Amino acid sequence: MKQAITLLAGITMFITGLAQTDSTKSESDTIKVGGMILSTKTDKSEKSTEVEVKVEVHKRKKNSRVTTNWWIVDLGFNNYTDNTNYPVNDFAHGLGKDQFKLRNGKSVNVNIWAFMQKLNVIKGVVNLKYGIGLELNNYRYKEPIKYNTSPTSVALDNTRNYSKNKLAADYLTVPMMLNFNFTPHKKRGFGFSAGVSAGYLYASRQKTITNTDGKQKNRDDFDLRPWKLSYIGELNLGWVKLYGSLASQSMFEKGLDQTPYNFGFRLGY
Repeated sequence: MKQAITLLAGITMFITGLAQTDSTKSESDTIKVGGMILSTKTDKSEKSTEVEVKVEVHKRKKNSRVTTNWWIVDLGFNNYTDNTNYPVNDFAHGLGKDQFKLRNGKSVNVNIWAFMQKLNVIKGVVNLKYGIGLELNNYRYKEPIKYNTSPTSVALDNTRNYSKNKLAADYLTVPMMLNFNFTPHKKRGFGFSAGVSAGYLYASRQKTITNTDGKQKNRDDFDLRPWKLSYIGELNLGWVKLYGSLASQSMFEKGLDQTPYNFGFRLGY
């Protein structure tokens, strides 16, 4: 026991002697274990040793393959390309393209998307984009045309003064697009999307306001197609997002040959 104490005392005196040999230098050692750094610093002038422990926390960037945006709203305008052969058309007897012209600033398109998801395909640059929502289309007529039912036909009504006359067609729509994002690491990126959408006609009506009958709504399908297939596109310019849609065929099953399109601003993400 005495020998052990003597040996320990001797070692201590030897180390102390070494420390006193050079009083102007300090030594330090650093050991890294995983995310922890152990640093020891010996100050020979102060005859002391400091031990410092640092823990490094590395934040890993979450790189999810699927991103979801909720409640996106489109605000834009509707119109259509009219290729109806009116001279041989009994659906709108005596009418022509002039009677079906729209009030451009009041033919409004509003789309409400419950969600849109983007699936990363190639490094965030190429993505598959899809969602579901409602397309609300309003075609505001300049002339006092009136839709009749059983059978469906259109006639010009000059017996009353129309302050409002529109055809509304609302669809439950599923879009599917291929998205190209040129700045995948930015929240407000630059790029474009292109694809198709399929819409189901769940409601349609003609709404009129006249000087004699006031506000009236006539709910019918008016021989509109129950399904609408459209070519769609989206342009991302940072904070500004634009959208557009062009139907693949006439929105009417028979009678009129009018192919609708819309365009506007996309809000919400």
